[in-house]
Amino acid sequence: MPEAFPGRLAPECCPALLGAPLGEEQAVELARVFKALGDPVRLRLLSMIASRSGGEVCVCDLTPAFDLSQPTISHHLKLLREAGLIASERRGTWVYYRLLPAMTDRLAALLARPAAQRADVSTEEAS
Repeated sequence: MPEAFPGRLAPECCPALLGAPLGEEQAVELARVFKALGDPVRLRLLSMIASRSGGEVCVCDLTPAFDLSQPTISHHLKLLREAGLIASERRGTWVYYRLLPAMTDRLAALLARPAAQRADVSTEEAS
């Protein structure tokens, strides 16, 4: 079998970042999430919702922060909702949004390296 990365160090010298490769369904789901996060407006919206005291925010409070129409903001929020990052609840005329911590926790766990690896990188960066 050909070497995946010719000339690179042996695999045992570099610990794996993940416990196992992603399955197909997991990869599709995460690709949708990363695609939703791949837009600056959606990143700002998500950060505004996540940082709101009380854990939720009305779309009427989000729209003025952008030079975009309310329907455009609603479209961005819909993509974040479809990606499983936020939930919405209609109350009368307005829709309120809140962060779904389960998905952000999954992303954090996926992106976090084991503590031993973080310590190694910190030591190397300090040198």
